Amino acid sequence: MSTEPQTLIEAVRYFSDEDACVQFMVSLRWTDGVSCPTCGSKEVSYLTTRRVWKCKTPHQKQQFSVKVGTVFEDSPISLTKWLPAMWLLVSCKNGVSSYEIARGLGVTQKTAWFMLHRLRLAIQSGSFEKMSGQVEADETLIGGKARFMRKARKERLLKKGRGSAGKTVVMGLLERHTINMGKEKIIDTLDYDPKKDKKASRVKLSVIPNTKRKNVQQEVRDNVKVGSEIFTDALASYSGLTPEYEHQFIDHAETYVNGHVHTNGIENFWSLLKRMIKGTYVSVEPFHLFRYLDEEAFRFNERKLTDSERFTNAVGSIVGKRLMYKDLTGKTPDLQTT
Repeated sequence: MSTEPQTLIEAVRYFSDEDACVQFMVSLRWTDGVSCPTCGSKEVSYLTTRRVWKCKTPHQKQQFSVKVGTVFEDSPISLTKWLPAMWLLVSCKNGVSSYEIARGLGVTQKTAWFMLHRLRLAIQSGSFEKMSGQVEADETLIGGKARFMRKARKERLLKKGRGSAGKTVVMGLLERHTINMGKEKIIDTLDYDPKKDKKASRVKLSVIPNTKRKNVQQEVRDNVKVGSEIFTDALASYSGLTPEYEHQFIDHAETYVNGHVHTNGIENFWSLLKRMIKGTYVSVEPFHLFRYLDEEAFRFNERKLTDSERFTNAVGSIVGKRLMYKDLTGKTPDLQTT
């Protein structure tokens, strides 16, 4: 669409019209024409007063809206609020809090919190493609510092005697995107234009129980092609990868870079992740952490795109995903419907 918004102010204006929202969703979801999500028939008619379609083939659920079969399904929140929320989520480098969404869209904080989690599910990567080439592997701890904890909890953690006590371990893999500049053993074209290059290093994240060898090496084997170069720090849990991978490590007690052997790429990502968590979300429950990892990984992997392109990719991935409030919290919803 030639009139697609390119900036936040354009997006707010464009998506203030419900009909424009519906047409935008249709253009992304049904490129070959609207079809019934139940039977697949293209013999449908549009009911303009209700903004729904009706399938001419007799069956249950003949009427359907553009929300059916997406993360927006059964939501009383209009697309004029869903789409600006998605724009903000994928464009704000440090994330956007549910309180900010609530103030900006005129919904309750509880509703905004649920909306953001549904949007995080939409941008969750479902790719099974393994990383290859040069891959950095590292892990980090997410959790509060002991000096900010209540006395009773601090004492319980201190008895365990480890800095990781009470924290969640996150494993990260970063596939480098490197350029052929002559002497380096790198991939890509000789006619390199950084302004036109839409490729970038990409990450995969997962929550693991601990940093024991079986856990970190399983993550590597599940997500990295055999024969790739693996760069890690000196953690002993990575020893044993050599038969399958070209494993090299850097001892941070001695140096941080030795030629192309370093973990600076994934360390840079950790700084972005922790800035998001500490600066915007402040406190993240361990059982929701993977959703916030999906959010930051999406923005990082799509960072070469414009806000408009990133938004379009995000909206294009909402189909076939569903998150119920009871599945998210185990509670019955009591959400605002305006």
